[in-house]
Amino acid sequence: MKPYAFGVDIGGTTVKIGFFSSNGKFVEHWEIPTRKEDNGSMILPDIASAIAKKMDQYNITIDDIEGVGVGVPGPVLGDGVVSMCVNLGWGKVDVREELTSLLGGVPVEVGNDANVAALGEQWNGGGKGHDNVVMVTLGTGVGGGIILGGKIVAGSNGAAGEIGHMKVRDKETAVCGCGKKGCLEQYASATGVVRLAKLGLTKASAKESPLKNLEEITAKDVFDYAKSGDEYSLSVVDEVGKMLGEAIAHITCVVDPDVVVIGGGVSKAGQILLDAVEKYYAPAAFHACRDVDFKLAVLGNDAGMYGAVRMVLGK
Repeated sequence: MKPYAFGVDIGGTTVKIGFFSSNGKFVEHWEIPTRKEDNGSMILPDIASAIAKKMDQYNITIDDIEGVGVGVPGPVLGDGVVSMCVNLGWGKVDVREELTSLLGGVPVEVGNDANVAALGEQWNGGGKGHDNVVMVTLGTGVGGGIILGGKIVAGSNGAAGEIGHMKVRDKETAVCGCGKKGCLEQYASATGVVRLAKLGLTKASAKESPLKNLEEITAKDVFDYAKSGDEYSLSVVDEVGKMLGEAIAHITCVVDPDVVVIGGGVSKAGQILLDAVEKYYAPAAFHACRDVDFKLAVLGNDAGMYGAVRMVLGK
Protein backbone atom coordinates (compact mmCIF):
# COMPACT_ATOMS: atom_id res chain seq x y z
CA MET A 1 0.00 0.00 0.00
CA LYS A 2 1.18 3.52 -0.80
CA PRO A 3 2.07 5.68 2.19
CA TYR A 4 -0.66 8.37 2.12
CA ALA A 5 -4.35 9.00 1.43
CA PHE A 6 -6.85 11.85 1.65
CA GLY A 7 -10.37 11.93 3.09
CA VAL A 8 -12.74 14.64 1.85
CA ASP A 9 -16.09 15.65 3.39
CA ILE A 10 -18.05 18.03 1.15
CA GLY A 11 -20.50 20.23 3.05
CA GLY A 12 -22.78 23.01 1.94
CA THR A 13 -20.52 25.71 3.42
CA THR A 14 -17.05 24.18 3.64
CA VAL A 15 -15.11 21.18 2.37
CA LYS A 16 -13.14 19.38 5.08
CA ILE A 17 -9.99 17.62 3.86
CA GLY A 18 -7.97 15.19 5.94
CA PHE A 19 -4.44 14.02 5.15
CA PHE A 20 -3.74 10.52 6.50
CA SER A 21 -0.93 8.03 6.46
CA SER A 22 -1.94 4.64 5.08
CA ASN A 23 -1.87 3.12 8.57
CA GLY A 24 -4.82 5.37 9.43
CA LYS A 25 -2.90 8.05 11.35
CA PHE A 26 -4.51 11.49 11.07
CA VAL A 27 -1.67 13.79 9.92
CA GLU A 28 -3.46 17.08 9.25
CA HIS A 29 -6.79 18.54 8.23
CA TRP A 30 -7.98 21.83 6.83
CA GLU A 31 -11.01 23.41 5.18
CA ILE A 32 -11.77 25.27 1.97
CA PRO A 33 -14.97 27.15 1.03
CA THR A 34 -17.63 25.26 -0.91
CA ARG A 35 -18.08 27.43 -3.98
CA LYS A 36 -21.62 26.67 -5.14
CA GLU A 37 -21.87 29.30 -7.86
CA ASP A 38 -22.28 28.10 -11.44
CA ASN A 39 -24.00 24.93 -10.20
CA GLY A 40 -21.01 23.98 -8.08
CA SER A 41 -18.74 23.57 -11.08
CA MET A 42 -15.64 24.66 -9.12
CA ILE A 43 -16.04 22.34 -6.13
CA LEU A 44 -14.10 19.38 -7.50
CA PRO A 45 -11.37 21.52 -9.14
CA ASP A 46 -10.96 23.37 -5.83
CA ILE A 47 -10.56 20.05 -3.99
CA ALA A 48 -8.01 18.82 -6.52
CA SER A 49 -6.08 22.07 -6.21
CA ALA A 50 -6.09 21.93 -2.41
CA ILE A 51 -4.80 18.35 -2.42
CA ALA A 52 -2.12 19.18 -4.98
CA LYS A 53 -0.88 22.07 -2.80
CA LYS A 54 -0.70 19.79 0.23
CA MET A 55 1.28 17.23 -1.76
CA ASP A 56 3.72 19.96 -2.78
CA GLN A 57 4.01 21.04 0.86
CA TYR A 58 4.99 17.51 1.91
CA ASN A 59 7.08 16.93 -1.23
CA ILE A 60 5.08 13.87 -2.31
CA THR A 61 3.73 12.81 -5.71
CA ILE A 62 0.72 10.87 -6.96
CA ASP A 63 2.84 7.74 -6.72
CA ASP A 64 2.74 8.18 -2.93
CA ILE A 65 -1.09 8.44 -2.76
CA GLU A 66 -3.20 5.32 -2.23
CA GLY A 67 -6.35 7.23 -3.09
CA VAL A 68 -8.85 9.91 -2.19
CA GLY A 69 -12.17 9.18 -0.48
CA VAL A 70 -15.04 11.64 -0.83
CA GLY A 71 -18.30 12.02 1.08
CA VAL A 72 -21.03 14.05 -0.64
CA PRO A 73 -24.45 15.23 0.65
CA GLY A 74 -26.57 13.18 -1.73
CA PRO A 75 -27.25 9.65 -3.01
CA VAL A 76 -24.23 8.01 -4.66
CA LEU A 77 -24.42 5.09 -7.05
CA GLY A 78 -21.90 2.26 -6.98
CA ASP A 79 -19.92 3.73 -9.87
CA GLY A 80 -19.24 7.00 -8.03
CA VAL A 81 -21.95 8.98 -9.84
CA VAL A 82 -24.08 11.46 -7.90
CA SER A 83 -27.52 11.63 -9.50
CA MET A 84 -28.45 14.92 -7.81
CA CYS A 85 -27.07 17.00 -4.96
CA VAL A 86 -29.33 19.99 -4.39
CA ASN A 87 -27.23 21.53 -1.60
CA LEU A 88 -24.26 21.81 -3.98
CA GLY A 89 -26.18 22.81 -7.09
CA TRP A 90 -25.24 19.54 -8.79
CA GLY A 91 -27.30 17.53 -11.19
CA LYS A 92 -25.75 14.29 -12.37
CA VAL A 93 -22.00 14.37 -11.66
CA ASP A 94 -19.48 11.56 -12.10
CA VAL A 95 -17.43 12.50 -9.07
CA ARG A 96 -15.10 9.51 -9.30
CA GLU A 97 -14.15 10.01 -12.93
CA GLU A 98 -13.89 13.81 -12.79
CA LEU A 99 -11.79 13.98 -9.61
CA THR A 100 -9.56 11.10 -10.73
CA SER A 101 -8.88 13.01 -13.94
CA LEU A 102 -8.18 16.28 -12.08
CA LEU A 103 -5.73 14.45 -9.80
CA GLY A 104 -3.76 12.85 -12.61
CA GLY A 105 -5.12 9.33 -12.17
CA VAL A 106 -5.26 8.98 -8.37
CA PRO A 107 -7.99 6.43 -7.44
CA VAL A 108 -11.13 8.00 -5.98
CA GLU A 109 -13.90 6.41 -3.88
CA VAL A 110 -17.21 8.21 -3.34
CA GLY A 111 -20.04 7.75 -0.84
CA ASN A 112 -23.01 9.51 0.69
CA ASP A 113 -21.83 11.74 3.55
CA ALA A 114 -24.02 10.13 6.23
CA ASN A 115 -22.91 6.63 5.22
CA VAL A 116 -19.31 7.78 5.13
CA ALA A 117 -19.59 9.33 8.61
CA ALA A 118 -21.04 6.04 9.85
CA LEU A 119 -18.04 4.23 8.40
CA GLY A 120 -15.74 6.67 10.21
CA GLU A 121 -17.44 5.99 13.54
CA GLN A 122 -17.31 2.23 12.88
CA TRP A 123 -13.62 2.38 12.08
CA ASN A 124 -12.29 4.74 14.72
CA GLY A 125 -15.17 6.11 16.79
CA GLY A 126 -18.18 4.97 18.78
CA GLY A 127 -18.43 1.73 16.83
CA LYS A 128 -14.72 0.88 16.93
CA GLY A 129 -14.10 -2.83 17.27
CA HIS A 130 -17.41 -3.81 15.67
CA ASP A 131 -18.07 -4.84 12.07
CA ASN A 132 -21.83 -4.26 12.10
CA VAL A 133 -22.95 -0.77 13.04
CA VAL A 134 -26.05 1.38 12.63
CA MET A 135 -25.45 5.10 13.03
CA VAL A 136 -28.24 7.59 13.66
CA THR A 137 -27.35 11.27 13.28
CA LEU A 138 -29.61 13.78 15.02
CA GLY A 139 -28.92 17.26 13.70
CA THR A 140 -31.02 19.75 11.77
CA GLY A 141 -32.46 16.61 10.20
CA VAL A 142 -32.11 12.93 11.00
CA GLY A 143 -29.59 10.97 8.96
CA GLY A 144 -28.06 7.57 9.24
CA GLY A 145 -25.75 4.94 7.88
CA ILE A 146 -25.54 1.16 7.96
CA ILE A 147 -22.24 -0.70 8.08
CA LEU A 148 -22.29 -4.49 7.69
CA GLY A 149 -19.11 -6.55 7.63
CA GLY A 150 -17.15 -3.30 7.80
CA LYS A 151 -18.66 -2.08 4.52
CA ILE A 152 -21.20 0.64 3.72
CA VAL A 153 -24.65 -0.60 2.73
CA ALA A 154 -25.61 1.90 0.02
CA GLY A 155 -28.49 0.15 -1.78
CA SER A 156 -29.37 0.17 -5.45
CA ASN A 157 -30.08 3.93 -5.52
CA GLY A 158 -27.51 5.00 -2.96
CA ALA A 159 -30.32 5.79 -0.53
CA ALA A 160 -29.92 3.06 2.11
CA GLY A 161 -29.72 4.38 5.66
CA GLU A 162 -32.21 7.23 5.19
CA ILE A 163 -33.42 6.57 8.71
CA GLY A 164 -34.94 10.02 9.15
CA HIS A 165 -37.63 9.29 6.61
CA MET A 166 -39.11 6.24 8.27
CA LYS A 167 -42.79 6.94 8.96
CA VAL A 168 -43.42 6.88 12.71
CA ARG A 169 -46.74 8.70 13.07
CA ASP A 170 -49.91 8.26 11.02
CA LYS A 171 -51.94 11.31 11.98
CA GLU A 172 -49.35 13.97 11.20
CA THR A 173 -50.60 16.96 9.18
CA ALA A 174 -47.29 18.83 8.76
CA VAL A 175 -45.18 17.95 5.74
CA CYS A 176 -41.58 16.77 6.10
CA GLY A 177 -38.88 18.24 3.88
CA CYS A 178 -38.98 15.02 1.85
CA GLY A 179 -42.65 15.60 0.99
CA LYS A 180 -44.09 12.90 3.24
CA LYS A 181 -45.84 13.26 6.60
CA GLY A 182 -44.95 11.65 9.92
CA CYS A 183 -41.24 11.05 9.31
CA LEU A 184 -38.89 10.43 12.24
CA GLU A 185 -37.00 13.58 11.26
CA GLN A 186 -40.04 15.67 12.18
CA TYR A 187 -39.70 14.65 15.84
CA ALA A 188 -36.18 13.48 16.63
CA SER A 189 -34.07 16.11 14.86
CA ALA A 190 -33.04 19.28 16.71
CA THR A 191 -35.84 21.16 14.97
CA GLY A 192 -38.20 18.27 15.66
CA VAL A 193 -37.50 18.32 19.40
CA VAL A 194 -38.26 22.05 19.45
CA ARG A 195 -41.41 21.49 17.43
CA LEU A 196 -42.68 18.85 19.86
CA ALA A 197 -41.91 21.11 22.80
CA LYS A 198 -43.77 24.07 21.31
CA LEU A 199 -46.78 21.97 20.33
CA GLY A 200 -47.30 20.93 23.93
CA LEU A 201 -46.74 24.25 25.68
CA THR A 202 -50.49 24.92 25.82
CA LYS A 203 -51.09 21.72 27.81
CA ALA A 204 -51.71 21.92 31.53
CA SER A 205 -48.60 19.80 32.11
CA ALA A 206 -46.47 22.64 30.70
CA LYS A 207 -47.93 25.29 33.01
CA GLU A 208 -44.91 25.49 35.31
CA SER A 209 -42.24 24.69 32.72
CA PRO A 210 -39.41 27.23 32.38
CA LEU A 211 -39.59 26.62 28.64
CA LYS A 212 -42.63 28.93 28.62
CA ASN A 213 -40.38 31.84 29.60
CA LEU A 214 -38.02 31.50 26.65
CA GLU A 215 -38.38 33.64 23.54
CA GLU A 216 -36.62 31.00 21.44
CA ILE A 217 -36.51 27.35 22.49
CA THR A 218 -33.63 25.10 21.44
CA ALA A 219 -33.28 21.34 21.68
CA LYS A 220 -30.48 21.94 24.20
CA ASP A 221 -32.92 23.90 26.38
CA VAL A 222 -35.35 20.98 26.38
CA PHE A 223 -32.69 18.48 27.45
CA ASP A 224 -31.10 20.84 29.97
CA TYR A 225 -34.42 21.50 31.71
CA ALA A 226 -35.20 17.80 31.62
CA LYS A 227 -31.90 17.12 33.39
CA SER A 228 -32.86 19.69 36.02
CA GLY A 229 -36.13 17.87 36.66
CA ASP A 230 -38.70 19.90 34.70
CA GLU A 231 -41.56 17.46 34.24
CA TYR A 232 -42.76 18.91 30.95
CA SER A 233 -39.29 18.81 29.39
CA LEU A 234 -38.92 15.25 30.68
CA SER A 235 -42.16 14.33 28.90
CA VAL A 236 -40.84 15.75 25.62
CA VAL A 237 -37.59 13.81 25.97
CA ASP A 238 -39.63 10.70 26.74
CA GLU A 239 -41.68 11.17 23.57
CA VAL A 240 -38.54 11.63 21.47
CA GLY A 241 -37.04 8.54 23.08
CA LYS A 242 -40.14 6.50 22.28
CA MET A 243 -40.08 7.42 18.60
CA LEU A 244 -36.34 6.87 18.28
CA GLY A 245 -36.28 3.67 20.29
CA GLU A 246 -39.09 2.06 18.35
CA ALA A 247 -37.69 3.20 15.00
CA ILE A 248 -34.28 1.74 15.85
CA ALA A 249 -35.97 -1.52 16.86
CA HIS A 250 -37.42 -1.75 13.34
CA ILE A 251 -33.95 -1.23 11.89
CA THR A 252 -32.12 -3.72 14.08
CA CYS A 253 -34.47 -6.61 13.30
CA VAL A 254 -33.53 -6.12 9.64
CA VAL A 255 -29.75 -5.60 9.85
CA ASP A 256 -28.88 -7.07 13.31
CA PRO A 257 -26.00 -4.73 14.26
CA ASP A 258 -23.49 -5.11 17.10
CA VAL A 259 -23.90 -1.50 18.14
CA VAL A 260 -26.05 1.56 17.45
CA VAL A 261 -24.10 4.81 17.45
CA ILE A 262 -26.02 8.05 18.00
CA GLY A 263 -24.39 11.27 16.83
CA GLY A 264 -25.19 14.79 15.69
CA GLY A 265 -25.82 17.90 17.77
CA VAL A 266 -28.74 16.42 19.72
CA SER A 267 -26.51 13.56 20.91
CA LYS A 268 -24.59 16.10 23.03
CA ALA A 269 -27.47 15.72 25.49
CA GLY A 270 -25.64 12.54 26.49
CA GLN A 271 -26.91 9.83 28.80
CA ILE A 272 -30.40 11.24 29.24
CA LEU A 273 -30.98 10.72 25.53
CA LEU A 274 -29.54 7.20 25.52
CA ASP A 275 -31.66 6.29 28.54
CA ALA A 276 -34.84 7.53 26.85
CA VAL A 277 -34.06 5.60 23.66
CA GLU A 278 -33.11 2.36 25.40
CA LYS A 279 -36.24 2.50 27.58
CA TYR A 280 -38.43 2.06 24.50
CA TYR A 281 -36.01 0.09 22.35
CA ALA A 282 -35.90 -3.07 24.45
CA PRO A 283 -39.69 -3.76 24.57
CA ALA A 284 -39.99 -3.13 20.82
CA ALA A 285 -36.91 -5.07 19.70
CA PHE A 286 -36.84 -8.60 18.31
CA HIS A 287 -35.53 -10.81 21.11
CA ALA A 288 -32.30 -11.76 19.29
CA CYS A 289 -31.44 -8.08 18.81
CA ARG A 290 -32.47 -6.83 22.23
CA ASP A 291 -28.98 -6.68 23.71
CA VAL A 292 -27.48 -4.38 21.10
CA ASP A 293 -25.12 -1.76 22.57
CA PHE A 294 -25.93 1.94 22.32
CA LYS A 295 -23.00 4.34 22.08
CA LEU A 296 -22.54 8.05 21.54
CA ALA A 297 -20.51 9.13 18.51
CA VAL A 298 -17.05 10.43 19.36
CA LEU A 299 -15.53 11.81 16.14
CA GLY A 300 -17.85 14.80 15.74
CA ASN A 301 -17.21 16.78 12.56
CA ASP A 302 -14.17 14.62 11.74
CA ALA A 303 -16.24 11.46 11.15
CA GLY A 304 -16.72 12.22 7.46
CA MET A 305 -13.00 12.57 6.81
CA TYR A 306 -12.22 9.36 8.69
CA GLY A 307 -14.92 7.45 6.82
CA ALA A 308 -13.89 8.87 3.47
CA VAL A 309 -10.30 7.77 3.85
CA ARG A 310 -11.45 4.41 5.20
CA MET A 311 -13.21 3.74 1.88
CA VAL A 312 -9.77 3.95 0.29
CA LEU A 313 -7.71 2.16 2.92
CA GLY A 314 -10.25 -0.57 3.63
CA LYS A 315 -10.58 -1.87 0.07
